[in-house]
Amino acid sequence: MTVMTDAPALPTPRGPLSAAVVDALGQPPPGPVLPLLQARTAEPFGDDLALALHTCYELHYRGFRDTSPEWEWEPGLLGFRRELERTFLDALRAATGGSDDVSGVLDDLLVEPVPGNGVSHFLRDEGEWWQLGEYFAHRSIYHLKEADPHAWVIPRLQGRAKAALVAVEFDEFGGGHGERVHARLFADLLADAGLNPGYLHYLDDVPAPQIALVNLMSMLGLHRGLRGALVGHFSAAEITTAPSAQRLADALRRHGAGQASVHFFTEHVEADAVHEQVMRRDVIGDLLDREPGLAADVVFGIEATGVLEGRLAECLLGAWRRGESSLRHPLP
Repeated sequence: MTVMTDAPALPTPRGPLSAAVVDALGQPPPGPVLPLLQARTAEPFGDDLALALHTCYELHYRGFRDTSPEWEWEPGLLGFRRELERTFLDALRAATGGSDDVSGVLDDLLVEPVPGNGVSHFLRDEGEWWQLGEYFAHRSIYHLKEADPHAWVIPRLQGRAKAALVAVEFDEFGGGHGERVHARLFADLLADAGLNPGYLHYLDDVPAPQIALVNLMSMLGLHRGLRGALVGHFSAAEITTAPSAQRLADALRRHGAGQASVHFFTEHVEADAVHEQVMRRDVIGDLLDREPGLAADVVFGIEATGVLEGRLAECLLGAWRRGESSLRHPLP
């Protein structure tokens, strides 16, 4: 059995679904029979399903210590994952509008809310240092694998759309320089902020809303039939990142944070302002010229991202405005 040297430990279960997955992965495959019926009736945005699905997906990234790599393609686990995905995907489709107006949805992303009441606005204007630390812990579940889920869509694109998306990914992966890879820059941010930069170190502390966002990326990336939705999601992320990154850089400067912390966000201000146009014109434009039937999927990817980001904002701001931690276990 060969496991990546920096693979994380299996997470702590949060209910019967995640307990079943964690128990199975602690054994040699094929392992025990998994609870398909419970997967079909689970709370789609709850902690148990989110963690169970994330644990299944992580086998396609770095895997887990003491878990056989053969679990990645074990039929029983894949069947269980598919039931988890159906529950999650059905809930997302029910929460979105079903439109195919790509231009209209993209235009809406460019309109900043007035007055600004999002997470980055709060952190810039009144957030305390401990709240910034919690925000970084939440986002570490994605940013330490930043852009990895989107790489799965590359072989599913053609022509200009493929070339343009690869150009965006090239920037995300540091333009050929290991020290500039965005995941590495976020690890540097965590260390500079006095937090642990270990991969998935904070998974047991982060509640369902952030995990669900990462699950969305993994699900869209792993399914060829959802390639349009993955492009929509990636475009939404690139379009909305630059203004929020500027606010977070301002928040860090207000607290006198170190350069490594600020640099992660200033890098995204510059890069994503360019990526926005590339994704809209070259990736989405060429994709829909070739496959116009994917318009509704592109919109779904954008809208599903908005639904889950909204749930995360409610989690963070609701807790912080009550003076409480947004994490399952507050940071030391």
